[in-house]
Amino acid sequence: MPQPPAERAQELADLLSRTALGDRQAFARLYERTSAHLLGVILRIQRRHDLAEDLLQEVYVSLWRHAGSFDAQRAQALTWMSSVARHRAIDSLRRLHTQPQTLSSHRAGHDEEDDHDMLQDFASADPDPQDLLDSAVQARAMQTCLGTLNADQKQSLALAFYQGLTHAEVAEHLKQPLGSVKSWVRRGLQALRGCLERAGLGDAAVVRMPVSKA
Repeated sequence: MPQPPAERAQELADLLSRTALGDRQAFARLYERTSAHLLGVILRIQRRHDLAEDLLQEVYVSLWRHAGSFDAQRAQALTWMSSVARHRAIDSLRRLHTQPQTLSSHRAGHDEEDDHDMLQDFASADPDPQDLLDSAVQARAMQTCLGTLNADQKQSLALAFYQGLTHAEVAEHLKQPLGSVKSWVRRGLQALRGCLERAGLGDAAVVRMPVSKA
């Protein structure tokens, strides 16, 4: 029988508290209970599985060091841990984008006239003006479409897609019936898709939608 969400939330909070005191057995149990979930959170952002697994280890090193900063009065344990994982994954993408790439500019030929500038073989990774314009249009359309959702739909979508919570965990977090949460998520996605289609955008924009803090 699946563990009730409230019981699971309390167990994870207790394990975090014991981890903060240096309890290695509690930390091992915490890893066992949450690693699959946190890996899923990371993979939503960093799609390379090998890098995601490395990031997962970094997340647990951070959790071991900073478990004492968890406040059960402000957030549930899994929500807090998912936030740590998500921010670590986002930071990794930023590091990859800013990491300098070294490459010899020329490949030597038999003589100087045969030298070839290999940098000409690589397209720039920087977005061109059209890409920037498209992104701006999508962001504006998404913000407009989010404004058509009610507060319950927006909050449920944010927890499900950006915190990586299951429907049951969202229901526990919001202290609402599971059926209501499922309905909010389903209807919210349907409304977003319909609005984005009318704006000339596809479903792909739903994956990139910014979380509304309203």
